[in-house]
Amino acid sequence: MTDAQETAADPSLRIPGGGPPAIESAPVPLLEPQEGIPPVTATAGALAEVVAVFAAGTGPVAVDAERASGYRYGQRAYLVQLRRDGAGSALIDPVGCPDLSTLGAAIGDAEWVLHAATQDLPCLREIGMTPARLFDTELAGRLAGFARVGLGAMVENVLGYALEKGHSAVDWSTRPLPEPWLRYAALDVELLIDLRDALEEELDRQGKLSWAHEEFAAIAGAPPAPPRKDPWRRTSGMHKVRRRRQMAVVRELWTVRDRIAQRRDISPGKVLGDGAIVEAALALPTDAQTLSALPGFGHRMGRKQLEQWQSAVDRARALPDTELPQPGQAVSGPPPPRSWADKDPAAASRLSAARAAVSALADALGLPQENLITPDTVRRLCWEPPAEPTVEAVSAFLATHGARPWQIDQTAPLLTGALSITAV
Repeated sequence: MTDAQETAADPSLRIPGGGPPAIESAPVPLLEPQEGIPPVTATAGALAEVVAVFAAGTGPVAVDAERASGYRYGQRAYLVQLRRDGAGSALIDPVGCPDLSTLGAAIGDAEWVLHAATQDLPCLREIGMTPARLFDTELAGRLAGFARVGLGAMVENVLGYALEKGHSAVDWSTRPLPEPWLRYAALDVELLIDLRDALEEELDRQGKLSWAHEEFAAIAGAPPAPPRKDPWRRTSGMHKVRRRRQMAVVRELWTVRDRIAQRRDISPGKVLGDGAIVEAALALPTDAQTLSALPGFGHRMGRKQLEQWQSAVDRARALPDTELPQPGQAVSGPPPPRSWADKDPAAASRLSAARAAVSALADALGLPQENLITPDTVRRLCWEPPAEPTVEAVSAFLATHGARPWQIDQTAPLLTGALSITAV
């Protein structure tokens, strides 16, 4: 344990009345990895050496991945960082080594330590790396009651070190990667295991360690998310688009943009902005000249490009009414809560009571409400409660909707009480 960790673990420095540990002195800047910046592994031979070294290491494995969001199409990994006792740190280029399944298998029995695991697991899975067990330091921070759970804030508040975060949004598809970026990437895993150990100790002190283990197991065991239905509906500014013909324009432009972005491997926003798509949908231009006057289709756009977008608008304009998209997606579950008072006053009263009870319990436990129980589960329960709202029936309902045992133990009794509330 480092001196900073010993300071963090000192009960005299804990927040009065419980809560996470606090570092009172100024954070120490962490400027260089302990063993220096590791070389970038980009060949099969170099990867085999890394696999052997990490297989021989001991204890948890710190894992991180860098993507090129906003620059490239999709969410693929462009750099993978690892660190393990006995192995040191490694930086791996998934462009040169697109299949890391041998590495994933070599460390498959170890606990993987990630920060915000759900962000990195999809891109790691694509290159053959899937953990059987994990420890999520961001989620651990939420359960422990930290107000700020970004990696930099957690390392600073728990371990007393300051990480430089200036390269978090750079284009990680750049080759070769500049040395300052590589230093930043290596430092991201430098203290991740130390952070894990300190958070485990804090969660144990608060009586929440078993809760965290259930949460981590749920993340590790979750299947890949299914493809999103009608992704064009998530276009920013879509709330302005009311008419079905206009929605068809959004759909056509979004589809063309996505096809171009995928072919060119660039972010869709760099092909055509969401704002431009919405402007075209609202205006329904009849020719490329009219389109060129709209925001997002300025003078720098060539004639061929304008005609390409206008063709998409024309296709939407020519669709028969029977092929136009419906105003909204069919959704399962209850209506928006704002309409409950009119539709079902008793359900509205139940929801109000349930929300108040969950909020009070979350405050008492020192964790966010959404980590105690998901708001969607509470809404569904209050809208269509069990015929016999007993603790057992409510517990079964919560389990069916994905609640973990610890969440059920904590919330089922108070939610059962909320279901007995009648309309006022």
